[in-house]
Amino acid sequence: MDKHRGPYRALNRQVGRALVKYRMIAAGDRILVGLSGGKDSITLLYTLLERRARTPVAYDILPVHIDPGFEGGCAEALRERCRQLGTDLRVEYTDYGPQGHHATNRENPCFLCSRLRRNRLFEIARETGCRKVALGHTRDDIIETFFMNICFAGETSTMLPAQPLFNGRLTVIRPLAFVDEDLIHRFVNRMGFTPFDNPCPSATRSSRSEIKALLRQLYRRNPKVKGNIFRAMGRVRMDYMLKP
Repeated sequence: MDKHRGPYRALNRQVGRALVKYRMIAAGDRILVGLSGGKDSITLLYTLLERRARTPVAYDILPVHIDPGFEGGCAEALRERCRQLGTDLRVEYTDYGPQGHHATNRENPCFLCSRLRRNRLFEIARETGCRKVALGHTRDDIIETFFMNICFAGETSTMLPAQPLFNGRLTVIRPLAFVDEDLIHRFVNRMGFTPFDNPCPSATRSSRSEIKALLRQLYRRNPKVKGNIFRAMGRVRMDYMLKP
């Protein structure tokens, strides 16, 4: 623990805040953890495993990776990393990536691929008796989604830290909701968790990448901007919003 005491202490504290505030995990839960191969999801898995080992709240964890079907995927390497963490990974091989990038769907390949992968996670959760699905979205992701929905969907909304679906039969939880990406960068570097390369051809030219670059400029100018945006999403003054 010593080699990651600094970043992990802060990370664990922020995860603990989110878990308590939104009552994300209860004794006896069976939780599907979605793993992409990136730094956020492996940090999420590590944190949930580490907390389970030292807290009185008992819960089961099922890590799942949906392989989108691009050449150069990370499924087997990710499976080995999970073994090193003391858990088994379920891998679903699909063709969702090529489907999303088919010539008939050039306008928005990310939307289709993402929706198919998410739906398959929900199906696996139902098949395996998991009432909760944990995803590695961070505070940065929640802010970026807020701006993406404003700019590209014409609505004011974002991802919720805890989001009941299907009349409460399933709940998506985001334990990293209060965690900044910078902290995760520091943690994975200290732990030696090198993120796997993303083989998706749209990885660096998506709408999210554009929003991320825009926000990065704002954060550089004023370090208080990120916190202000995050707090603003919970302080909506409806009297000063346009009526539907």
